[in-house]
Formats: sequence, C-alpha cells, structure tokens
Amino acid sequence: MVQVDKQESTETIKESVAYLESRGFENIKADIEGYDTPKSYNKKGSDVSITPDIVAERAGVKHYFEISLKSQKPRLLKSKWRFLDVLTRMRNERFKIITRRGHYKFTNEMLEDLNLQKNLIKL
Repeated sequence: MVQVDKQESTETIKESVAYLESRGFENIKADIEGYDTPKSYNKKGSDVSITPDIVAERAGVKHYFEISLKSQKPRLLKSKWRFLDVLTRMRNERFKIITRRGHYKFTNEMLEDLNLQKNLIKL
C-alpha cells in the first residue's frame, strides 16, 4: 500500500503477519512498529520511495507481500505493484497480494489494469 494509506491499515498488517507466521514463514520484516523495516527502493531523480509491506522467507525463498486496500492514489499503487512484480521475477522470488473483504473488487480491477495474474490471499 502507499504511504498515504499506511496509517489506517496497521491492524491489517498485524493480522497478515500473524497469518504468515502460522503458515511457516520466517525472518518476517513488516512496515510497522515492532518489526524490522523491509529494504526500501528509491526512484532515481525523484523522492519516491518504494517499501514492500511485508517481506518473509519460507524454504529459502523470499516472498514479498502487499496489502491491498482501497487507495486514494491507485496510480502510485499500480507502479509499486509493477515494480515489485518485475523485481521478484528478476530475482526468482515470489510476490503475493493480501486483501480482505470489501476490497476484492478494487484489487481485481487493479490486477486487471496491470495485466497481472495473481492468486489473492484473502483474510
């Protein structure tokens, strides 16, 4: 999610981290208090910084997780998802999207606009 929407969704990130821990993920880094912050990527020539919501490992493979909630800045969110998708495919890692009830339609429309085929993790 985009930095603007981050304040409202801290509870969703905590739920997602608990879900991932129960699924056997290790070395979890999340963009909330109490966890290490995942590595940020800066766009050259501007002040835009991209930080994945959650990064975790399972069976030696790094997974990037994005929380999909309705956003005030869908264009910025699309560019973030596109970047993370390209990055993970380049490094042979995984990129997954976590969403919750009430946000499925928004998430599916965003994925359709980006032409990405993702199985959503529904909380």
